[in-house]
Amino acid sequence: MRSRNPVFSRRGFSRDNGYAGFNAAPQAGGPAVATQGNPYAQGNPYAQPAGNPYAQNPYAQQDLQYGAPPQAPATAGRMTMDDVIIRTASTLGVLVVTAALAWALLPVDDANIGRSYGIGIGAALVGMVLALVQSFKRKPTPALILSYAAFEGVFLGVVSSVVDNRIADGAAMQAVIGTMAVFAAVLVAYKAGWIRVNRRFYGFVMAAALGFVLLMMVNLLFAVFGGGDGLGFRSGALGVVFGVIGVILGACFLALDFKQVEDGLAYGAPREESWFAAFGLTLTLVWIYLEFLRLIAILNSND
Repeated sequence: MRSRNPVFSRRGFSRDNGYAGFNAAPQAGGPAVATQGNPYAQGNPYAQPAGNPYAQNPYAQQDLQYGAPPQAPATAGRMTMDDVIIRTASTLGVLVVTAALAWALLPVDDANIGRSYGIGIGAALVGMVLALVQSFKRKPTPALILSYAAFEGVFLGVVSSVVDNRIADGAAMQAVIGTMAVFAAVLVAYKAGWIRVNRRFYGFVMAAALGFVLLMMVNLLFAVFGGGDGLGFRSGALGVVFGVIGVILGACFLALDFKQVEDGLAYGAPREESWFAAFGLTLTLVWIYLEFLRLIAILNSND
């Protein structure tokens, strides 16, 4: 899986996972499509060479001839929607539990905010390292993914408590509701066909994400070395604009995630790949939640 989140480069249904990925050549009898470097090229992105243990569909060639995507046979060992839902729920469950514990056990009053915030930042750094390690692994490791969720939950619990208790009462719940609303809206729009994930969409989203991250990095450098709010991309009216852009980018990442899950189901990805789907969806939902939390904080700031 190509990177959907500009912070972490995560892998999923790729050619390194025991079966061919986006750069696989089309099967004999299928349409001659150039798939090099294009995660949304036509044809089967999980097409297998002869002898591949996952290529067991005797009707694949017939399906391709009639223009329909080949469907994986109902056999054990293939990823299902239930697998994706269960793994995603498990990962988000760990994140929510650790966030709640951090909120309860790490107070953010004047006497303890420094210690609590330090623990939260440390947990965020550990979570980032775990996410990067998983991103460069060829196969998903549930322990790594769940550990990432646990440490990320600690960070979210602390930062949510800071914003909720010291800046805007009820901010955490508002951010949760906003995240759920974006998820539901994108899912409905994607299933209804209002969002078409293709090469143009992918290229636009990744270019926008790259520009967004570069601007935020420049803003951070100016804030660290120049003091204040840097270039102002995360405060005031300009901060609100960039917060809205961040939420919109998160919604686009969700559409890319849904497309990857749909392709994995259609083309018979192994069951273990559902952990990659859970990992990717969790990263994206965390991104959207943090953008909402930042927006709420800016809108309620006294500055």
